Amino acid sequence: MSTEQTHPNETLRKSNSDYVEEKDFRVNDDPTRYLSESHKSYLIQRHGKLDLDPIPSMDPADPYNWPSWKKTTNLALVAFHACMGTFTAAAIICAYEDISIDINVSLQRVSYLTSLQIAILGGAPLFWKPLSHRFGRRPIFLLSLLLSCVCNIGCAKSTDYASMAACRALVAFFISPAMAIGSGVVTETFFRHERARYMGIWTVCVTLGVPVGPFIFGFVAERVGYRWIYWILAITNAVEFILYIFFGPETRYIGVDVQSKSSAFKREYISLRRIDPTPIKISEFYHPLTLFTNIPVLLAAIAYSMVFLFASVLNSVEVPQLLQSKFELSAQGLGLQFLGLIIGSLLGEQLGGIMSDIWMNTRAKKIGHKPAPEYRLWLSYIGFLLAIAGMVVFLVCTEQAKQGEWSVKPIVGTGIAAFGNQVVTTVLTTYAVDTYPQDAGSVGVFINFVRSTWGFIGPFWFPSMFESVGIAASAGVVAALIMGASFFPTLYLQLQGKRWQVDARDQL
Repeated sequence: MSTEQTHPNETLRKSNSDYVEEKDFRVNDDPTRYLSESHKSYLIQRHGKLDLDPIPSMDPADPYNWPSWKKTTNLALVAFHACMGTFTAAAIICAYEDISIDINVSLQRVSYLTSLQIAILGGAPLFWKPLSHRFGRRPIFLLSLLLSCVCNIGCAKSTDYASMAACRALVAFFISPAMAIGSGVVTETFFRHERARYMGIWTVCVTLGVPVGPFIFGFVAERVGYRWIYWILAITNAVEFILYIFFGPETRYIGVDVQSKSSAFKREYISLRRIDPTPIKISEFYHPLTLFTNIPVLLAAIAYSMVFLFASVLNSVEVPQLLQSKFELSAQGLGLQFLGLIIGSLLGEQLGGIMSDIWMNTRAKKIGHKPAPEYRLWLSYIGFLLAIAGMVVFLVCTEQAKQGEWSVKPIVGTGIAAFGNQVVTTVLTTYAVDTYPQDAGSVGVFINFVRSTWGFIGPFWFPSMFESVGIAASAGVVAALIMGASFFPTLYLQLQGKRWQVDARDQL
């Protein structure tokens, strides 16, 4: 159970199926019978129906009551902000060699500038999450962008490895909130039946940050120098800061006091006061890590992180070592090798996001009530198998390619793996949130922590794996790990997940 206290007014917006088993849903099939007639009239006028989950309040400042354009505009800003985390970490991949020469360090040490950020991106949200819970998402996001801009300028002006590493570490710390809190923003804004679609927008942006960074900045590094990578990142932070001031309202909503006469606009855009008056406890800074005891969330996080490690991290961080020397590529040519990851991720999101919602909604119509969250997991197996197939194609074709003769086959492999990775990302993240919606923010922080920690460790043993068993044979190691840590645990989760959730509710 969450250690965070719940404000009394938050009960107005609790999901009407958070603690209801699928078999018992018919007992509570009409939660609107407890609403007043004025509340029902308001919902009909605002949404055109009463069948909403969760049921919004009658306050126009309640994000569930916002018009669609306002919700999607805010989500676009948050998703792009989340993208900037992985985007910034991966931005210099195409310029490793240039940085190595400029600051006179080895190529391996330069790669740590990316690994360092991956590690911090995983842990930093533990600090930001409690603050965003008390003061709101908007102030934290604005502070994040402003300080990231300053630190990226510091990177651009750094003349040695130590100062550049320090500035990169600070950038990762300040840019990290949206990578984890984004799941909470989606849950606070969109209804349950559309959650996977919009959760997918956030997750695909986090995924796309990895390949898009080097894809774009390969051109920058070759044409105007790698330091302009940092200047462009700083400019991007500044522009989003300005956009967020005008188009990024507050989504952290706990109701409005009866005595309050503040307009919805003032509460959403102007007010920077503390939203939740409950005192911050030290335990809240490590509370997301207590989800290690939540078996459904833990297994979903581990299964996703293993696929992410290979289909995203290996396919990006190791590309300079595997393909640049093999095909004798320039920085610009190296950046183009990430096109497969971009296309695969975008296509995979169609299955993991939109089709996932259709899958669940179709099932709901067929059985007459909401299906258990585990039903969504059927789609994840497609992702696991495609991730394995893509990694086999990438690694085998990379070893078989002739020296100095570029081949598209490895890139096709990365695209297939990216398709599978994105299906797994959206399906398992949405599943984890659906099983523990009362603390969606902590779920996002926890998944981000597991993913980033494993992603940080990977680049340290990837080279040893390639040297020990060979590049092509490494495909067998990848397949075994994904099957053992992702496919079979998810199958077990599908069979036992409902029972674990019932046990958890009994302890509440």
